[in-house]
Amino acid sequence: MNFYDKLTAASQRNNSLLCVGLDPTAKALPNRYRSNGPVTDDILRWNLAVIEATSEFVCCYKPNIAFYEAHGTAGMDMLRRTIAAIPSHIPVLLDAKRGDVGSTAAAYAIACLEELGADAVTLSPYLGRDSIDEFAAYGEKGLFVLCHTSNPSAGEFQSLPVADGKPLYLQVAETATSWSKQVGLVVGATYAHVMAEIRAAAPDAWFLVPGVGAQGGDLAGSVAGGLRPDGMGLLLSASRSVTGAADHRAAALALRDEINQARSEVTSEQSSATSPKTPVPNPQSLISNLHALGAVQFGNFTLASGIQSPFYIDLRLLVSRPEMLAQAAQAYGKILAGLSYDRIAGIPYAGLPIGVAVSLATGAPLIYPRKEVKQYGTGKGIEGVWKAGERVAIIEDLITSAGSLIQGAERLREAGLIVEDAIVLIDREQGGMENLAAAGIRGHAVYSLSEVLAELEAGGQIDGATAQRVAEFVRGAG
Repeated sequence: MNFYDKLTAASQRNNSLLCVGLDPTAKALPNRYRSNGPVTDDILRWNLAVIEATSEFVCCYKPNIAFYEAHGTAGMDMLRRTIAAIPSHIPVLLDAKRGDVGSTAAAYAIACLEELGADAVTLSPYLGRDSIDEFAAYGEKGLFVLCHTSNPSAGEFQSLPVADGKPLYLQVAETATSWSKQVGLVVGATYAHVMAEIRAAAPDAWFLVPGVGAQGGDLAGSVAGGLRPDGMGLLLSASRSVTGAADHRAAALALRDEINQARSEVTSEQSSATSPKTPVPNPQSLISNLHALGAVQFGNFTLASGIQSPFYIDLRLLVSRPEMLAQAAQAYGKILAGLSYDRIAGIPYAGLPIGVAVSLATGAPLIYPRKEVKQYGTGKGIEGVWKAGERVAIIEDLITSAGSLIQGAERLREAGLIVEDAIVLIDREQGGMENLAAAGIRGHAVYSLSEVLAELEAGGQIDGATAQRVAEFVRGAG
């Protein structure tokens, strides 16, 4: 059976996204499994006890080959016997992190997938597609490529900017999943804030998520950011918190139920706020997603005025990423929920597709003022269905001086509509909100530029010097 079919079946059978890592060491061996015999026999007894106690609560087991190789021939025999003890309907993911090319990669693939009989394996993408191809030749196996790992120094390489300023881990996510439909990604729960942007880059892939449990990863954040719309797509992996527990069964059951609680909250929010086909948004990561998309860039840009700017915001790119457009729409919707309005109005051009997305997400009827009044047909200046006296909340992408917002509001007001509120995704903090207020319009922003800079700096996507340079430019321009 194909690994992912087997995984899905096990997940549905046990109502679980829990993967238990089998990473035993002699030092961590509980006293109740110790004897006067070979330590590998004691460790095997420990593994078998864990498997027997937890098999009805997991969807996968993940032995790490290093802990078995360390015991030589006896350790490898222990690994084979451990794998053989896992129920046949539950897949085995061998954590080997292999990464080589040519005949060496072929030999690794034979060892992991034939000799040991694993259903899936972890791989390093550092050598490119050549390091994956020999494994992908096994069409039924799963391949989990290291994307954003859970270790503290992961960002030293994985967060470095590459093409178009996107971080390396996003390049890995987009590229590796294009190599083969068998490719999944390793994304650590200790970096849950990047989970949603990686999900946006690889919407269909399964993620192996280490770091849940003893490493203190963010379980709820990982589920919120990484769960697919079908409620699947995550393998949340825990080792020590289950294998080292006094009661393996109770520990696995508790963790499975905690995962399912987080899963239920996400799917409930999805079903009430979006259609079943719309990816679950994670507003906390929207800024990171915008930066990864290139909608928020840093460097040296010439503005229409001729001024050199250290940053550039182009939210028109959202139209090419429907999952992110939906994510932004949900953020606008939260602000709309606190306002009094009859309709929303998208301001062409950048605000119009956003307005459509907000309308679909909230059910708010949309109109829009034309930039140029038609000289034919009905000659409408405002498109859509409306009547004078209705309250209209304006939707725009961002605000600088508020010129286009105020102009759009005046067009609507001239037609007899009431305009008292305007919502933007980003406030550039260059006087626009004050200009709106002077025009009798309350301005609302999902994010201020200061918040954008703070989150990107905290997430390691820009450095402090860049944030300071942009802040100083905005203060001077304002």
